[in-house]
Amino acid sequence: MFKTIFKSSRSITLELNNQDIYYAREAFDVVMDGKVVLENVKTNVFSIYNLIPSHLYKIEVLGYSEVIETLGETSFVNVKDFGAIGDGVTDDTMAIQTAMITCPKGGRVFIPEGTYLVRPLFLKSNQTIELTKHATLLGHTDRNLYPVLPAQIQKSTGTLLELSSWEGNPAPTFASIITGIEVENVKIIGEGIIDCNAQNSDWWVNHKVMRGGAWRPKGVFLSNSKNIGMQGVTVTNTPSWNLHPYFSSYIDFIDMKIISPKDSPNTDGCDPESCDHVNVIGIDFSVGDDCIAIKSGKFDMGMKYRRPTSDMTVRNCMMAYGHGAVVLGSEMSGGIKDLSVTQCYFKQTDRGLRIKTRRGRGESAIIDGITFENIYMDNVLTPLVMNMYYYCDDDGKTEYVWNKKALPLDNRTPYLGKFKFKNMVCENVHVAAGFFYGLAEQPIKSIELENITFTYANNPIPEIPAMMSFLEKMTGEGLQFRFVDEVILKNVKLGKTSGSPVVLENVKKL
Repeated sequence: MFKTIFKSSRSITLELNNQDIYYAREAFDVVMDGKVVLENVKTNVFSIYNLIPSHLYKIEVLGYSEVIETLGETSFVNVKDFGAIGDGVTDDTMAIQTAMITCPKGGRVFIPEGTYLVRPLFLKSNQTIELTKHATLLGHTDRNLYPVLPAQIQKSTGTLLELSSWEGNPAPTFASIITGIEVENVKIIGEGIIDCNAQNSDWWVNHKVMRGGAWRPKGVFLSNSKNIGMQGVTVTNTPSWNLHPYFSSYIDFIDMKIISPKDSPNTDGCDPESCDHVNVIGIDFSVGDDCIAIKSGKFDMGMKYRRPTSDMTVRNCMMAYGHGAVVLGSEMSGGIKDLSVTQCYFKQTDRGLRIKTRRGRGESAIIDGITFENIYMDNVLTPLVMNMYYYCDDDGKTEYVWNKKALPLDNRTPYLGKFKFKNMVCENVHVAAGFFYGLAEQPIKSIELENITFTYANNPIPEIPAMMSFLEKMTGEGLQFRFVDEVILKNVKLGKTSGSPVVLENVKKL
């Protein structure tokens, strides 16, 4: 059986109802109205494009059939009718932006085959943008052509709109190739490419220095928006984070490819910040930093709004070569809650499921209600990491951060609650199976591991298991728990470890 997880006027995405991890147990064909439209499909999530609006289709997969109706649309505009050339040389920004502004409510902007050289494009509510196969939006390489988004703007009501941020703080940033500000009911669909072209610009040069009065743009930036869906599109070569929804709700990223070079700086895959109801399903990640990094402000923003990232689902995703596969923090001052990560495949990431925070993130920096289940990892250096001494940033290596003695509980102390890791296979572990380190004054409340198998690499790469001060590199270690109130282990299997299979320090209950 299968279910529909995304629909537009021109496309649908389906997902098999199974427990297989990213890949289906056997390849299959997809039949539509008696004709094979997809052959030898291997993944649990798959999409069909170039459909007719408001049309009924009979879809058959693995002996099961269902009738699905595409969504309607009010109108259709082609960017070439507005003067877009698509030769990769002519600046097509004005033509495409005009088509987007002109398109009536409920209409579709069509971008046909071609390479369209563009500056940042700004979304308009209540429309679909179709980037068809062999169509590419190619970013200009000159940062002087990118407008700057201020950190905040004042609304007529006197309230501030948090417009833009950089690594958890309000800050001016250059607008992104796709930018949405207070937009709603937008779909970006198709098999085309958003290529931000950072590899041919200076975005990755001296990347930790602000230049031109603003921080680097993202690939797709959504600020204070809702009901936004992206399906099928590839996002690549981004100046910094690929997908960054910010203070936004009901965001769907479905059956996409997120690709940046392994050595590209800070090219996180998807970083929702103080967002709710986010679905990341069927995404193929290969990036230069964390594949998914869930955030909610560094300190001031989180403490001011206390808006966690919540009600988020990550399912049937492939995550390769990043620093971490699914990462919570470290900028999580507003908290993270109600997160489910299932049926995902992690390949050659430094860490698998990674939670990072530290003193100074604040009393609203609460992570709780987190479930990681049905996951396969291969050649992940350290599969499971929870670190409350994260040492990055200017203040990260201070004694206040690294001190292992109990400090006073105050409004700067973060909290890690209950975490469940279930039904996992982690093969070719290099450094340690799991490394969990709470605060002496605020231990991690509960860590449960159930039905998990760890085996070790024959030629392990030595590395520190977590980014915290004074750790030494290690290989082949088992499960290490420090400052945890409760550890629950059920049917956990470890291969031959270099040290003690399980290390318990300041654990109240096993």
